[in-house]
Amino acid sequence: MLQIDWTKFRAYALVAALSVTGAVALMPAKPVVAQSAPQPRTGLPDFTDLVEQVGPAVVNIRTAERSRTAAAAGPGGAPMDEEMQEFFRRFFGVPMPNNPNAPRTPRTPRPERDSEEAQPRGVGSGFIVSADGFVMTNAHVVEGADEVIVTLTDKRELKARIVGSDKRTDVAVVKIEATGLPHVKIGAIDKLKVGEWVMAIGSPFGLDNTVTAGIVSAKQRDTGDYLPFIQTDVAINPGNSGGPLINLRGEVVGINSQIYSRSGGFMGISFAIPIDEAMRIAEQLRAVGRVTRGRIGVQIDQVSKDVAESIGLGRAQGALVRSVENGSPASNAGLEAGDIITKFNGQAIERATDLPRQVGNTKPGSRVNLTVFRRGATRDLAVTVAELEPERTARRGSQEPQQQSRAAAPASSSLGLVVSDLNEAQKKDQKIKGGVKVDSVAEAAARAGIREGDIIVAIGNTEVQNAREFESAVSKADKSKPVPVLLRRGELAQYLLIRPQRG
Repeated sequence: MLQIDWTKFRAYALVAALSVTGAVALMPAKPVVAQSAPQPRTGLPDFTDLVEQVGPAVVNIRTAERSRTAAAAGPGGAPMDEEMQEFFRRFFGVPMPNNPNAPRTPRTPRPERDSEEAQPRGVGSGFIVSADGFVMTNAHVVEGADEVIVTLTDKRELKARIVGSDKRTDVAVVKIEATGLPHVKIGAIDKLKVGEWVMAIGSPFGLDNTVTAGIVSAKQRDTGDYLPFIQTDVAINPGNSGGPLINLRGEVVGINSQIYSRSGGFMGISFAIPIDEAMRIAEQLRAVGRVTRGRIGVQIDQVSKDVAESIGLGRAQGALVRSVENGSPASNAGLEAGDIITKFNGQAIERATDLPRQVGNTKPGSRVNLTVFRRGATRDLAVTVAELEPERTARRGSQEPQQQSRAAAPASSSLGLVVSDLNEAQKKDQKIKGGVKVDSVAEAAARAGIREGDIIVAIGNTEVQNAREFESAVSKADKSKPVPVLLRRGELAQYLLIRPQRG
């Protein structure tokens, strides 16, 4: 029987393979991965050309006001310069107070100023958007100003008139009388990417045309009702407000507006108003001097992942309606507290903050379609958008004591609740058709946050009109999963999840 030495055979086979394929093996290798890998960048971007290109269109803005009150003063009674006034006004929200108990430093008496003389008020930045002198800045920079002075990079100082300002978005437009001015190019916000280099030019602490740079840290950062901000790590300080945020193509992509700070100074996080939103506001300000927004009259909240899964919505999306203003467009359309708005005029509502932006951008008088999720099913409602009025103080819920309920249902041992029927007066007061009042809370319900006096209107996707229906709904609920409870507390609706204790 032929015996084969497999060790020698493998060695011979390897030599033969190398002999046959040797020519190929000596050819340069071309790995597919290496071909598709991006080439690493070396060095940092050079901003010098951008500064020369955009710098002449960035301006310093000083404001003054005529007042019969004394000028703001710092500790010890010394007058505070305008940069420090801006610092305390913008980042602490109040002017720097005088401390009557602070020791006073002796100083040379000053003659009384003319009560009608314009007193320095604040300092900020802006940028020219047209050759005929329209300048964009922040609303807080020019708020309350009787006089606005714009200083160009060629040292010319020009008085400006306020065309219009919008406090809700912090955008303002002022006009200087000049022609042939250098002006900025407007960028496309949808092309801006996280991690992209950006540059800011402004007047921090009154230091004109100061350049700082960094990267885009995040987009669509929710810090306000009407604007998703651009977050950057560009150094922004008092006086930078209203200045441009510029990409590497020399285009303005935002207006520097806010910082996050625990000390009042820059801490690595700053926010800019997206330029597309700002330009939309500026167009209205230039056209009519004010901004018109839509409203439908609801108070909303986020939808949590647990609630979305427990009521069959699938994923966390939409805006939970916590209350509906009586007589509002939403009320007239049939919207109810506890509804979840998932679409507005065909556009998806991914987060609760999407709704006020979409409604606000809708022309008053427009009739649009709302898609809502209610009791496990979706339905469409037609609503006529009204005009947003000036901000009002939210109405408080009724403080009148409720009348004694008629009958109490036995406690639900799995949920830890004792409830009772509502009488007609209670239903009318709460503007609801039915529900049960919580008389006692214990165990799982207490851990979920339910309180005595709450009114439960639904268990899961099942409405409850009275205590009998409540007990029926509880008995049918799947006790192995969190039980979603829709309740009213005052005028506000909310979902809470009761997680029954497993024995």
